[in-house]
Amino acid sequence: MAEKQHYMTLDGKAKIENELNELKTVRRKEVVENIKIARDFGDLSENAEYDAAKEEQAMVEGRIAQLEEMLRNAVIIQDDGADNSMVAIGKTVTFFIQEDNENETYTIVGGAEADPFTGKISNESPIAKALLGRTVGDVVNVQTPGGDMVVEIKEIK
Repeated sequence: MAEKQHYMTLDGKAKIENELNELKTVRRKEVVENIKIARDFGDLSENAEYDAAKEEQAMVEGRIAQLEEMLRNAVIIQDDGADNSMVAIGKTVTFFIQEDNENETYTIVGGAEADPFTGKISNESPIAKALLGRTVGDVVNVQTPGGDMVVEIKEIK
């Protein structure tokens, strides 16, 4: 089975690389030191500090593995701005929500960079999935966990 591709911009890739470097060079050493200190507290079977340090180590190592997998399977989004005729990953889309009588604008990015509060939604979100491949003027029914909504694509850039 092929590994999942992770779409990201160059900025997003740099952020992931920085986080990975921080985890490997700083956090990993801190966790090892915490485990050494906790061992000195005595009986490991009843040592809450040791258990917490080992749990923290597992979380750090899990995040390192996750970030390495994301970088290994990264697909860089490069928007040259040439083709704004169709909604695609890396494009900014403005659409009119009929039920709310308002416009919303989002940039469609990979899951690693998604941040709806700054206007970036994942290509795997219900809204993005419904809009991908569509063009200006298309009216789209979007199925969301909160219920269906009808949107009209107003602009792609």
